[in-house]
Amino acid sequence: MKFVIALVVVLVVAALIRKIVRYKTLTPLLPRKYNFGKRRDTLREVLRLLDERGAKVLVETGVARMGLEKSKGDGASTIVFGLWSTQNDAHLYSVDIDPEATAKAGEAVNAMELGDHVTLVTSDSVAYLADFTDAVDFLYLDSYDYHKTDTSIQQASQAHHLKEIEAIEGCLHDGTVILIDDCDMPNGGKGKLVIERLTANGWTVHMSEYQVILLRDAG
Repeated sequence: MKFVIALVVVLVVAALIRKIVRYKTLTPLLPRKYNFGKRRDTLREVLRLLDERGAKVLVETGVARMGLEKSKGDGASTIVFGLWSTQNDAHLYSVDIDPEATAKAGEAVNAMELGDHVTLVTSDSVAYLADFTDAVDFLYLDSYDYHKTDTSIQQASQAHHLKEIEAIEGCLHDGTVILIDDCDMPNGGKGKLVIERLTANGWTVHMSEYQVILLRDAG
């Protein structure tokens, strides 16, 4: 009987440990209750790089529509980078072609009082980036939705993200950090063509998981 009880205790403890390990948070930036799943490690590394490099101008294509509600599913990027910007006297510029998406993201931004450090724009991202003039310290590409099986959507998404990098390339510099979402997906994900272009022009893949981080230098 004692053996059975001890075994049950061990199994319960092991299950709790597995749950804790799999629950991937961005503390201390955000409370432990928010799980960032497969994006956590790359998001954490990006935040470290932004701290290290003193980033001031952050640009995001594709807003996080649901704020923190879908942190595990979509990464809650607008809130993550908006909160970091608020705490570090930086500014996040986030563009999305869908007015409903920017409106919902705006509700989350306002609820967390991040508005002074976040600008949300409803526009075609390529056109917006082409008109952007400030030096960009951080660029996050996550606009045109990808599809696991539809190759026509996959190709359209990859081509769109390539147009984005071509539009903003003149604003990038040696210290810029680039993050691309949804890369570990069939046929190369959103970043396939962008990564090919950047690595052919002196950029290095710094970290490659579900998301990919690229740097121009070896840092």
